[in-house]
Amino acid sequence: MKQLSLREKEILNMVIGGMTTIKIAEALKLSKRTVDAHRRNIIRKSGTPGLIGLYQYALRNNYINPNNKISI
Repeated sequence: MKQLSLREKEILNMVIGGMTTIKIAEALKLSKRTVDAHRRNIIRKSGTPGLIGLYQYALRNNYINPNNKISI
């Protein structure tokens, strides 16, 4: 399984925190399309299509801690 990039980890943390694609794009000063591409890559690399699966993947791989803080 491929590792996530720093940006993908950042976006994963924001998704798990409940942010929408548009809010993530605004916060990171990216286009919605760029955020969508990162989200697709995260789903492809993690092999989990749902939010719960992404959360479990992030915890398993130490991308976030249980307090929802990003681990880089």
